[in-house]
Amino acid sequence: MKEFKPFKQEKTVISIRLDIETLKNIDKLSKKIDISRNELIVQCIDYALQNFKQ
Repeated sequence: MKEFKPFKQEKTVISIRLDIETLKNIDKLSKKIDISRNELIVQCIDYALQNFKQ
């Protein structure tokens, strides 16, 4: 089994504006997969950045 190596990432608080339907979809999905709204948004942003084609 691979060894677990915890690490800290510096984080900051930001504010974003979303349309109501997008927020409803985020909340629905986060409940379905049992992660926080914040964690879902962070994972979506990370995925988008890693897969963005310039």
